[in-house]
Amino acid sequence: MKFLVSLIFFTLSVFSFGQNKPSTIELIDYSDFPFTKTEIILKNSSNNADLLNLTKEHWDTTAYNPYKHVKINFPVQIKFDDSTYTPPISFKKVVTSHYGWRRGRAHRGIDIDLVTGDSVVSIFDGVVRFANYSRGHGKTVIVRHPNGLETVYAHLSKYAVKANDIIKKGELLGYGGASGNARGSHLHLVINYKGVSINPEYLFDFSEQNEIRSKNIWVTKNWVQPGLHSSKRQTKLTILDTKEKAIASLEKRKKVYIVKRGDTLSGISSKNNLSIASICKSNYIRKTTPIKIGQKLILEYTF
Repeated sequence: MKFLVSLIFFTLSVFSFGQNKPSTIELIDYSDFPFTKTEIILKNSSNNADLLNLTKEHWDTTAYNPYKHVKINFPVQIKFDDSTYTPPISFKKVVTSHYGWRRGRAHRGIDIDLVTGDSVVSIFDGVVRFANYSRGHGKTVIVRHPNGLETVYAHLSKYAVKANDIIKKGELLGYGGASGNARGSHLHLVINYKGVSINPEYLFDFSEQNEIRSKNIWVTKNWVQPGLHSSKRQTKLTILDTKEKAIASLEKRKKVYIVKRGDTLSGISSKNNLSIASICKSNYIRKTTPIKIGQKLILEYTF
């Protein structure tokens, strides 16, 4: 036995004689091996780096709005790289409530019908800034995108992501539901720019075409004030693709309406594509103020 052990040591010493011991570990590149290609090559790695830049300013994973002390000067330019977006649900989008004034309160997004458990996906690439419970909105996911927008997906029943996750367009965010202050299951979709909500239907066509209204679009104050819109219908659209058009659009057009028999503020609002709130504001009246036959109302159009 001793002889065998001595023989082994002698053999090892012969083979190692004159060899230099390596001072560093040699790394072998396995990138050319077929079985490792999918793990080594990272798709859109440069894009991932760009997305991570979104987390450098006003990044708060615990607050719904981290821009409370940021002042925005309108009009604001929003740019898109694509002409289409990925719909947040995989079936036909039915908008059950629009951006605008609803039941005496501001409705700052649109409601899209779904069934509890339906998949909800991101409409663009981005980074999850918030995946938590928000009062009123219930279980909510907020994704920040490279063009400065944040998309909000509210009333979810379950999360599929967490804060700081990098998300690609079409990737699962969670499952629809009715959490928070919701009357039945639906997706409450909000589009924010630095904490200010924009009428989603001004930016996106929610038909089956899934089109972005313009790759270069200017947002005025008129498109971020729910009181100028009605939640019962889509506001008449005038897309502003230059700063000059945006400034010119702010000039108000006035029309005098004479109240007829059977008229109500709601009916006048519907017929003239104006919110009740804007009619009240132009005429210094309240929603509860009675209107009389022959009374003249000023209707101001800003779109």
